[in-house]
Amino acid sequence: MAGVPQITLNDGTSIPQLGLGVWQVDPGITARVVRDGIAAGYRLIDTAEGYDNEKGVGEAIRSAEVPREDLYIASKLRNGAHQRDLALKAFDETMQKLGIEQLDLFLIHWPVPGQDKYAEAWATLVELRQQGRVKSIGVSNFNEDHLDRIIEETGVVPVINQIELHPYFPQLEQRGWLKRRNVQIECYSPLGSGAVLEDEAIAAIGKAHGKSVAQTILRWHLQQGLIVIPKSTHADRMKANFDVVDFELSDDEMATLSGLGKGEDGRTGSNPATNNDTF
Repeated sequence: MAGVPQITLNDGTSIPQLGLGVWQVDPGITARVVRDGIAAGYRLIDTAEGYDNEKGVGEAIRSAEVPREDLYIASKLRNGAHQRDLALKAFDETMQKLGIEQLDLFLIHWPVPGQDKYAEAWATLVELRQQGRVKSIGVSNFNEDHLDRIIEETGVVPVINQIELHPYFPQLEQRGWLKRRNVQIECYSPLGSGAVLEDEAIAAIGKAHGKSVAQTILRWHLQQGLIVIPKSTHADRMKANFDVVDFELSDDEMATLSGLGKGEDGRTGSNPATNNDTF
């Protein structure tokens, strides 16, 4: 794993702490992007039904020069498929596109509170795990009330909650209640969809270590025990994003990055409490 730490999940499995996200990667180039990522050292690949590029991820898996068992593949349930029969059908389609026998991690992409089906979706994921078709199950973009409801109704705690998290949107409150429930945090848009890359304070810290702003931010994530999945379509940037395990930020430097939060103004994506898109 080229020095990338593993994070132990509450079901006893483990996940690479640094992975490659493929959100907004064009389906036509996804296979090439994932192959480049695997060549750069990434072993965690994060996709989703809603990205429409699972087929490309599957192509890359089959042509990879590393064994399947060395790869950790994650996908997410489409928002419009929370009903049990739809969720089972969607999962079958995911597995067909990926071309694998067992998925490492399957998440509910969004709670979509307006349709109020996420508890049914979670019960279906529990069923899929019991069948052995997926090793671990979790959620994405869940607020505390969403999480508590599915735990109360099933008795099963998700292993992960994948959320937007970066220096401008550090999600400190979310981190507190997720830690109390032993749910690991996986961070998407770790560079704030590019918004954080022009920050002069971060640039100064990176310069002191001979690292870029992006590398400095990713190191900030890793040192807090957060799982992080930067996305890039460029092989050189993928390599640079992976080159973050050979330096360490000081406590003061960590505090500087952690102090850059802008509250809700720092959010670059949708709000889980109000996002009812059913893609």
